[in-house]
Amino acid sequence: MRMKLHSSIKPPDLIGPRTIGSALDTLASKLKFGLLLAPSSKMSAQISKKRKFVADGVFRAELNEFFTRELAEEGYSGCDVRVTHARTEIIIRATHTQEVLGEKGRRIRELTSLVQKRFKFPENSLELYAEKVQYRGLSAVAQCESLRYKLLGGLAVRRACYGVLRFVMESGAKGCEVVVSGKIRAARAKSMKFTDGFMIHSGQPARDFVDYAVRHVLLRQGVLGIKVKIMKGWDPEGQTGPRKPLPDSVQILEPPVDKVISEPTSEQREPIPVAAPAPAAEEYSTENVQQPEAYAEQPVF
Repeated sequence: MRMKLHSSIKPPDLIGPRTIGSALDTLASKLKFGLLLAPSSKMSAQISKKRKFVADGVFRAELNEFFTRELAEEGYSGCDVRVTHARTEIIIRATHTQEVLGEKGRRIRELTSLVQKRFKFPENSLELYAEKVQYRGLSAVAQCESLRYKLLGGLAVRRACYGVLRFVMESGAKGCEVVVSGKIRAARAKSMKFTDGFMIHSGQPARDFVDYAVRHVLLRQGVLGIKVKIMKGWDPEGQTGPRKPLPDSVQILEPPVDKVISEPTSEQREPIPVAAPAPAAEEYSTENVQQPEAYAEQPVF
């Protein structure tokens, strides 16, 4: 005997690629209403904080992956998302901003249209800007992409890595480390590490001072992995590095310079005027003081 299920009861969905893709689309749509647009919308009140953080992370990861693929040749180094009450602004950091903008702003308009359609933004609510990387020698992502295109162009691994090391150290970095792993020459995979300067590997200062990037290169013999780590220096202005120095840094002050006298000398100074001493107070003695008769000693009985 067959039983008819109630219309409100649905069987559980099978977990697969399509299900995961639809879940990501749902998160992106929820993010659009919950985070990226005005926080006064009704959907923002319905979505929990945990789902907001998850949706925000999914959005930023997918956006970064899209720009990494599309703007690899333009020296893409990252992006920032700023949410205002009226619209959402995405700032793209790259080494070649003119190529990101395109001829008469055509390329940036194409990217804006693609992002707007992918995440279902309303019209005129999304703006994309291009910002030039001021110190590309201190950006691990930019140097990793540069090394990647050098290897794709057929340059030798050792020569390409030493060129990156030299450019990074000339840009003012404290240290640099480049690791290339894979089938470099022979059929056996190996790793080649190139280091220069000072590098830290643990603790919170490693997160604050070290910029890290990983890229992959598909060559004829296989896939090569590239890791670039750049140790930045302390900068009080915060442009080329963190504002706070390393916790173990010690600043040694120079001793004061003493005046060395080679020959005896004499100096003539004007006399200092001295004020006259104040008159001394009169001293009263009690030896010859006569007491009146009323205060004379009386016999004690």
